[in-house]
Amino acid sequence: MTSSFRPVNRRTMLRGTLAVGTGVAFGQLLFTGTAQAYAWSRTLNQGDNGSDVTELQIRVAGWAADSASHSRVGIDGDFGSGTAAAVRRFQAAYGLTADGIAGPNTQAKLNALEQSDGSTAHFNWTEFVDQSSGNFNGGKLSAAQVKENARRCMYKLEALRKKLGDKPITVNSGFRSIAHNAEIGGASDSMHLYGTAADLDVPGVATKTVYQKAETCGFSGLERYTVDHQHVDSRADLGRDWWWESGTI
Repeated sequence: MTSSFRPVNRRTMLRGTLAVGTGVAFGQLLFTGTAQAYAWSRTLNQGDNGSDVTELQIRVAGWAADSASHSRVGIDGDFGSGTAAAVRRFQAAYGLTADGIAGPNTQAKLNALEQSDGSTAHFNWTEFVDQSSGNFNGGKLSAAQVKENARRCMYKLEALRKKLGDKPITVNSGFRSIAHNAEIGGASDSMHLYGTAADLDVPGVATKTVYQKAETCGFSGLERYTVDHQHVDSRADLGRDWWWESGTI
């Protein structure tokens, strides 16, 4: 993992939003508090519901599909078939019994991907804060909401990293304040303003490959892979339309 505050070019900053869908739908579960050293209290099975299911869904959201698909794991606290399929993919990737049941072994692996401050094993908060202020203030949402969205992005990026053969991912741009976004010419409703986007470099891996793997990670916003970085975001989690600029479906 490499933390970077280096400037990125204006082209990098311009992407991050497109058409607004039917409106911003900020669900209550979208901004639940950051879990730290999460204490799983039960084995989770399809049909269960609750806040622990919500946390499970956040952590396996990057395992939404096997191939390019407009699929995402709903963060709704309801353990349905989509959540079970994502759990199975996660389990298979980490050498666990792929039964779709989140028991002690699966929960231990999920917790192994979490740092004590609530960030993840291969990503940290400094990679996602506004590059001008060094914090999560001044965006389209409260700092706490932005930070939670960044955390959710981290878990999807953990899945992407695994699918790329554990190749280190550099986050060049995460959250941006409204002021900083305007300074660098970013789109007026960029997903970076909500903390749900990241611009990535993966040294040694073709951007097209990064894009194609990201198509399986539940990212609903993907910039074309012919530029000098890969933009990913989760705009559908905010009630927006999907946007895959170079999509294969």
